[in-house]
Amino acid sequence: MLRRVSRRTFLLAATAAATAAAPARRAMAQESPRGDFLLCSTTQTADFARQVVGDRLQVRCVLAPGEDPHLYQLKPRDASVAGQSLLCVQNGWHLEGKEWMETLAANANKRLVTCVEGAKPLELDEEGEQVRDPHAWFSPANAAMYVRNITRAVSELQPQHRREFEARASLYLTQLRTLDQWIKRQVEQVPQQRRVLVTSHDAFNYFCRDYGFQSAAPAGWSTGQELGAGATPGRRREVVDSIRSFRVPAIFVETSVNPELIREIANDAGVKVGGKLYSDSMGGPGTAGETYLGMMRENVLTIVSALGDS
Repeated sequence: MLRRVSRRTFLLAATAAATAAAPARRAMAQESPRGDFLLCSTTQTADFARQVVGDRLQVRCVLAPGEDPHLYQLKPRDASVAGQSLLCVQNGWHLEGKEWMETLAANANKRLVTCVEGAKPLELDEEGEQVRDPHAWFSPANAAMYVRNITRAVSELQPQHRREFEARASLYLTQLRTLDQWIKRQVEQVPQQRRVLVTSHDAFNYFCRDYGFQSAAPAGWSTGQELGAGATPGRRREVVDSIRSFRVPAIFVETSVNPELIREIANDAGVKVGGKLYSDSMGGPGTAGETYLGMMRENVLTIVSALGDS
């Protein structure tokens, strides 16, 4: 099924200082908690938090790079870590499956910050019901909302560091605006008739809205068991038909989703797999997608390379 959503110099040097310590900090997520820390549900929310708090607080993440938030099941150790945290942070809008992060925070009696609050949702029509698409971070403008919500929460938590948090957030918001302009220039290399993004599941609607693409996926907005989730034979047929109808030259697997279905669809439709896209999880330490800015940049380069008019 093809979705059409209305349309709304990347400075690596500017991000280097903010991201140089990211691998070491991310590695700490798997260690026993020491010191004051925030507990975030997803790799994206954890990265946003790191950009705001710097070295004032540690940031830990429930999910490891590559794990799917739709499918995650809480482990006994998660409760212990949550109990020692200062604050819990989630994406929201059911990205975290059956609200496992809400359960974790409530059981630990911790405040829970929902990053997506205040963002304008894309409503998906799934089996006659309206579902809010939770993948809002794929719009840099929405990512800015995540950062503002985190900044507000940690400033209330540690008001003595408010100015520092706000200054770091302001710098990062500038980087997000730069990213948005860079993406707009890059996608100009993709002819309008080729701006169809076929991925494993329906995660890229906000990106498609902002940058003038159409989206199609064999699975719905979630890889879990929620309404409208999962691949069906009907969805698969519609995707293959769309690929053929629009003469899509390449389709994409996602790093946090089993690639087999997309490979089968590529074979059925007679097109190539254009590469891997970071979707519900960022990459691990040392990868191009270890930060949000890097993840978005790598995705765009992959898309332009596969769909561009070469």
